[in-house]
Amino acid sequence: MNFTLHQLRIFSVVVEKKSITKASEELNMTQPAVSIQLKKLQDQFDIPLTELINRKLYITDFGKQLYQTAEKILKDVEAISYHTTSFKGLISGKLRISVVSTGKYVMPYYLRDFLKLNPTVDLNMDVTNRDKVLESLAKNEVDFSLVSVNPNDIVVEEEVLMQNKIYMIGPYHAALKTDKKLPKTVFETLPLIFREEGSATRLAMQQYFTKAGVAPAVKMELTSTEAVKQAVIAGLGYSVLSLHSIKNELKQKDVKIIPVVGMPLQSQWKLIWLKKKKFSVAAQAYLDYIRMNKQKIHDTFFSWMDQY
Repeated sequence: MNFTLHQLRIFSVVVEKKSITKASEELNMTQPAVSIQLKKLQDQFDIPLTELINRKLYITDFGKQLYQTAEKILKDVEAISYHTTSFKGLISGKLRISVVSTGKYVMPYYLRDFLKLNPTVDLNMDVTNRDKVLESLAKNEVDFSLVSVNPNDIVVEEEVLMQNKIYMIGPYHAALKTDKKLPKTVFETLPLIFREEGSATRLAMQQYFTKAGVAPAVKMELTSTEAVKQAVIAGLGYSVLSLHSIKNELKQKDVKIIPVVGMPLQSQWKLIWLKKKKFSVAAQAYLDYIRMNKQKIHDTFFSWMDQY
């Protein structure tokens, strides 16, 4: 046997993605380069690792067993690297965080200086919708999740970071102009742009409409906050978004906040983790850092919100 760690890493990603194309994107390699390394690994064994049927890649039973072994080897090698760094007196390890989509406008500011202070900590941050964030948390695949609404079916602990305000917005030059708050029934007459099912913003909107007894006029569903903002700017409709996500658009006068009774909706951005979670050195160091510095971070980067 003469396979390398590099080949095992490539094989592991191919198994996880079930696609050489997707694996090459994940690894920042060309498809031919991934295929060559995969073939070199395959040449070490008489039993096939993968099968290609109707242009779809399948992992053989032997391939699945090799994947489990490869994952253990790669984790052990990673641990050796981190232990070496720890003996030098540095905080090291991998910090894993899942973040709801709108949280991408918040989380980087709570990571910036920590990562500068601890350059040997590796960050793995997954930005996705709320359902997938909570799924990764429930499976204990992450140390922390950033959410604005706690899950109902997972026992967690939390650290509140800051307030989250959600407003109705429209294109800046929209004909709809008012200095008074509009009634909640306005949502039944205006074309609304929704986030997709599973997003935290969509959930907040639905809860608001249910409580208000309003049947909104939904015009379209889009799968990202950026897509929603561009649709609003283009005049395709109105939406409800977190204040964090529209800072630049407000400043550039691309969108404006439409005052409506019962808004802004308010919640809290918070880090949550599984109760009784056993933290790595890196995860515990990060939680300690947040507890000591969260107010400073808020005052430095988010004090602009106080005017709204």
